[in-house]
Amino acid sequence: MASKAKSDVKILKGQEAEDAVLTYIRRMNRPFGAVDVAANMKGAVPKTAMQKILIALAEKGELTQKLYGKTTFFVVNQSKMEAVSPDKLASLEGEYAKLDEANKLRANEIKVSANELAKLKSTPTDTEITAHLEKIGHQIDTITSGLKPLRSGAPVISGAELANLEVEWLKWRTEWVKRKKVFNNLWAFISDALPPQDATALAEDLGVELDTDEHIALEKSPLCVTTGLKRKRV
Repeated sequence: MASKAKSDVKILKGQEAEDAVLTYIRRMNRPFGAVDVAANMKGAVPKTAMQKILIALAEKGELTQKLYGKTTFFVVNQSKMEAVSPDKLASLEGEYAKLDEANKLRANEIKVSANELAKLKSTPTDTEITAHLEKIGHQIDTITSGLKPLRSGAPVISGAELANLEVEWLKWRTEWVKRKKVFNNLWAFISDALPPQDATALAEDLGVELDTDEHIALEKSPLCVTTGLKRKRV
């Protein structure tokens, strides 16, 4: 197992440790528990010694000790804190105002940058644009290919002819659907008592040709989608 790297933090003891703890709590001027102070001081004062030092400082009147539940908190004795002069207070308020204004400006910059980033993310990449252009190019080629017979003077199918084709299509497709239903019912009756391999062999002997994947795909295509007995017209 690799040995832990040695810490560069100097371990404080005795009066030096006590002075360092008091200096830290005065500077932060907020309540702390022993564990928090030890962690914030990066282990300069061990946890085992921290509680004793804090209690000793409280007994000397440097800190105020408060118990909340099972945890003891320590805060610097406010009566020993140096009062802030009006000039110093005014200086701090001015500094705060400057920092607050700078913070607002930075927040606005972040907002603008976030909006720009959102726009960039919604913009298609070069690869996506290229793929889209290729797709459009294929569509144009397909449409152009379909127009070639018309441009070469091929006869145009009239509306009446299209209507007649539609009637014939519906007629024979309806007949085919009926006959397929009759076959499926009959074949289900015949093959129900047979093992799958025997049913397959019987179909081959009888020359039965079941629908291929192409037929199934065609049945699911817009060409064969029906509403009642009428096919949707585009």
